[in-house]
Amino acid sequence: MYNIEPIGYIQSPYKEKFAVPRQPRLVPAASARVKLQGEVNCAEAIRGIEQFSHLWLLFLFDQNLAAGWKPTVRPPRLGGNERVGVLASRATFRPNGIGMSAVELKGISQEGDQFYLDLGSVDLVDNTPIIDIKPYIPYSDAIIDASGGYAEKEPEKAIVCFLPQATESLSRLANGQHIRQVIEQVLAQDPRPAYKKGKPDHKEYAVNLFNLNVKFTVNDNLVSVTVIEHF
Repeated sequence: MYNIEPIGYIQSPYKEKFAVPRQPRLVPAASARVKLQGEVNCAEAIRGIEQFSHLWLLFLFDQNLAAGWKPTVRPPRLGGNERVGVLASRATFRPNGIGMSAVELKGISQEGDQFYLDLGSVDLVDNTPIIDIKPYIPYSDAIIDASGGYAEKEPEKAIVCFLPQATESLSRLANGQHIRQVIEQVLAQDPRPAYKKGKPDHKEYAVNLFNLNVKFTVNDNLVSVTVIEHF
């Protein structure tokens, strides 16, 4: 029996699983940070970490653990129809529910006795438990001629527009321009289920980002942000 305790928790704009980028670095405008916990929350544990531009985060898919796992999954990159083995995917429903992300380290901050690692674009829901952090080593971790299988290329991005009501809401926010940029980059990934793509879809969707409820519709490759409101 092995016991794993979180060494920190992510603080990110993503308040729910829906619309979280499927990989890191797809939404570069969205910053995040790790709030270190317990004995790791000290200057000694992170001494020298500032030498590295990127880190590996190992984390738990904590919201999925109770649902268990299956040997095969339907990756969104294959349209959500074709099955592959779970170990041939980055599906969130895994035998041990562990994920990993390579993320940019922007700096270290401290508030009283609390230490934080300030990060660039991440693909983690707010409050995700972090179970380990390792430095990214370019000469060994970056394999230039590696094959990406069915995920060889970055997914195509949708066009995002903001309707007048949404634009007006953003104009009233102190950091509205930055929030607009994050919303645009998130929705350009078209977060709907893969089987919805390329089909008529008259549904209005909503995603919680920051402290906002962002509503949108999708028509072909155009995402229209209709309403932005506080929740």
